[in-house]
Amino acid sequence: MAKLSIPKCALLGAGLMVSLHTAWAGLVASGYAQSLIDFIFRLHFIAPVYRIAAFDLQTAGLLVALTGSLGALAGVMVGVIVNAVWTD
Repeated sequence: MAKLSIPKCALLGAGLMVSLHTAWAGLVASGYAQSLIDFIFRLHFIAPVYRIAAFDLQTAGLLVALTGSLGALAGVMVGVIVNAVWTD
């Protein structure tokens, strides 16, 4: 198996996390997040007890930036581990 590109793994991890959390921030901003989270809890037989806070642009930016950074770090770690384990 060919070696994985570490930068590409980092971009993939960051891109996935940024996409998911940007979508979540959009749901919070639009007001649909509470309905969605209540629905998901009820599907799992959990009584909804959490309330989604009001949208704040700074908090949303921090969420996206932090999770993107952690996603990049996770991508690097996965790439390094896979390259170390699967040698030719």
